[in-house]
Amino acid sequence: MFNPTAPVNEQLALYSDLFMLIAALVYAAAFILFTIDMATASATIRRLEADLAAQRGQVRTAPARETVGVAVGGSTAVGASDSDTARPAAAEPGVDADDDLVDEDMDYTGGGRRPVANVAVAVLAVGWALHAFAVVARGLAASRVPWGNLYEFMTTGALVITTVYLLFLLRKDLRFVGTFVTGIVVAMMCAATMGFPTPVGHLQPPLQTPWLVIHVSIAVLASSLFALTAAMSVLQLLQDRAEKRAAAGERSWAFLRLVPAAQGLENWSYRLNAIAFVMWTFTVIAGAIWAEAAWGRYWNWDTKEVWSFVIWVVYAAYLHARATRGWTGARAAWLSIVGFLCIVFNYTIVNTYFPGLHSYAGLPG
Repeated sequence: MFNPTAPVNEQLALYSDLFMLIAALVYAAAFILFTIDMATASATIRRLEADLAAQRGQVRTAPARETVGVAVGGSTAVGASDSDTARPAAAEPGVDADDDLVDEDMDYTGGGRRPVANVAVAVLAVGWALHAFAVVARGLAASRVPWGNLYEFMTTGALVITTVYLLFLLRKDLRFVGTFVTGIVVAMMCAATMGFPTPVGHLQPPLQTPWLVIHVSIAVLASSLFALTAAMSVLQLLQDRAEKRAAAGERSWAFLRLVPAAQGLENWSYRLNAIAFVMWTFTVIAGAIWAEAAWGRYWNWDTKEVWSFVIWVVYAAYLHARATRGWTGARAAWLSIVGFLCIVFNYTIVNTYFPGLHSYAGLPG
């Protein structure tokens, strides 16, 4: 895991830096494609509405008292009652401008064909592969885990965010949040490569411990989930505003018709924040155990420790307020966003401008 006597593989380190830059450019291309998909939402909506109209036409032409229903894939299912065959017509919305094209479970009521967004996902997957090679190559070049300084933490964090997003895409259609997720990833890659470049090197002795793997890896995963929920919370605020404008008879951004309702976004954010909060709790506990082993005390009131606890308090308040105090809607979304901003502040401003016990970790500042 840690081999401080092994020489640094400079050639592999150069390949890592090169592939990291290429991955950042590919991510930027994916961001542009997702943005184009947002800008061309009107055409996508027309296709979805055409699919819905076709589905409604097929349902209406079916016999009203037929006892043989058509199953998925074209096979027949014997024994379906007339109420079963009529249920899709009742469940399917019309094609009016006020109808939702995606439900709260992020399932589209039509075909959901979005070629530009599909290309963006493919480009994002290519960027992920290049990025994964760069991160692994950096670890192999230094004979250690590749998250020993701020540059490595941010690049690894961006990789985890992309990984989580792509994995979610296998189960749920999250293309609507692609612009926000890739925007965060591109910002992290630019900040790492241009703001905090750090040559490959060995870790200082206090960091050559398994606690670095345990503590930091869970922190990266938790931060990645918090980034995803922050993006969904931003969309929730936009969707909430659009729903209010629609209730007042005003038009809003067409793209938001491809986004689940504000309540659905909030529910998913709450679930993911609850999972990430458990991980962050473990991160704080693991950090305290590591601090006792390194400095002889579980808590030293170091700036980084204090801000890690502040983040824990913000998300604890979010979960408590929403579960017991009825803090829903915009207030819950803003709390989620504030929590993520605290994470950003902790890993940028605190690491850079507030010297403390964590300053030896190879961070610039």
